Amino acid sequence: MTEPARKSARRDEDVHFNSVGEGPPRYRTRTDKLVRYLTVVDKTGGAVLGYVWGCDEDDAAAWVPRSDAGGRALAEGGHWHTRLQDAKGRGIPPSQALAELSSSESNRGRVLPGSLTDAPNSDAVKALAASGS
Repeated sequence: MTEPARKSARRDEDVHFNSVGEGPPRYRTRTDKLVRYLTVVDKTGGAVLGYVWGCDEDDAAAWVPRSDAGGRALAEGGHWHTRLQDAKGRGIPPSQALAELSSSESNRGRVLPGSLTDAPNSDAVKALAASGS
């Protein structure tokens, strides 16, 4: 003899979520406006790991890993993301954050001296990172 299926009371209850706030301040991660970006290279071999970009007009900035740099570029992103988040928390514009980052080093990478360059928008930097050029 089979027992009747039990009905779980938990499945009938409404789910309630409590808001915990907005989280830490962050720059926007996309813009259609002109951006300035820095090239980040491996400290030992000089291979390009990715790009960190910023745009004051849209208060936007982000790290973009280079696709052909693999796991090294992804691991590097934590450092640059944290530095950008710290800059935003201090209320400084993205251009000032880039100036601070231009002398920054992490475990694996550093900014290539003289690499500050303009791009038409954030998608152009993402395309550059994806192309491996």
